[in-house]
Amino acid sequence: MLVVLKKQADASALDELIRELDRFGFKAHVSQGVETTLVGAVGKGPTPEIMEHFRALPYVAEVIRISKPYKLASLEVHPLPTVLRFPTGATGGGHFLVAAGPCGVESREQTLTAARYVKKHGGRMLRGGAYKPRTSPYSFQGLGEEGLKILAEARRETGLPVVTEVTSPHLVEPVAEYADVLQIGARNAQNFALLKEVGRSGKPVLLKRGMSMTLEEFLMSAEYVLSEGNDQVILVERGIRTFEKATRFTLDVSAVPVLKGWTHLPVWVDPSHAAGKREYVTPLALAGIAAGADGLIVETHPRPEEARSDAAQQLNEEEFAEFMSRVKALLPAVGKALDAAALR
Repeated sequence: MLVVLKKQADASALDELIRELDRFGFKAHVSQGVETTLVGAVGKGPTPEIMEHFRALPYVAEVIRISKPYKLASLEVHPLPTVLRFPTGATGGGHFLVAAGPCGVESREQTLTAARYVKKHGGRMLRGGAYKPRTSPYSFQGLGEEGLKILAEARRETGLPVVTEVTSPHLVEPVAEYADVLQIGARNAQNFALLKEVGRSGKPVLLKRGMSMTLEEFLMSAEYVLSEGNDQVILVERGIRTFEKATRFTLDVSAVPVLKGWTHLPVWVDPSHAAGKREYVTPLALAGIAAGADGLIVETHPRPEEARSDAAQQLNEEEFAEFMSRVKALLPAVGKALDAAALR
């Protein structure tokens, strides 16, 4: 249920409400606006008697039953867009952010080179896989902790925050020591034990849509993270599996406006994994921006032809520079912008 406090309710009233919710077995999630404070009460469905009990409290304006199964991700609980802020920029609420880097961390030279030109051309976050869940057990699986150390070195040099994938619950703590954002890949989008663990980490979470997930299922996965008290979640549309074989996956552009109408969380697009071919990456990215996306995550490699994973979809530096030029040109038309402060 959603508890709306009266405008004159002070901090002591909020504290008392949280204690009362706890007494009834509810976990409180507070959303404070300029004029109104909303408290989402998550737990076993409230009875009419319980709702009436809370309506009778002197500092409560209204008690509303939340209709959506994804309680904390819904606009009912959090009507204003969530904005996630990083040292280099922000995403959500009109802010736009581009994360870019190689599919996998293969070497120190490769990663640092990519990080330098990602920053140079306007990327605001460095992506790179230290742990690589692959379809084949014989494919490159990443450098593990050595890859994390390389990413941390790239962050020290460039100032770019790092997003990297975590693939199992026992890796959350060691990966969180190095990464600024924890990525949950499509294969793990319904790994509920992992979702709960990254929720407990306190780190921002970049959650990719599973290749066969409905949008409601996608938001229920986000709910696992949110229910652990972590409201820093970015949703990523990365393409779904259809009968079409011309691209690696089918980018569901319609998912962007639908999600924007259902949730307060930032919504990104991953054009690289949807395309599977570098010539389609820019058009798909621009389509995502036009649909209302709050950010992009794209793959780029200094020498894509030598990449140990996803070689066909990674942009080289020249292609990435052109990609960023076209992204920057479109953003003003949709009322969004990269943060003005240039990286130094």
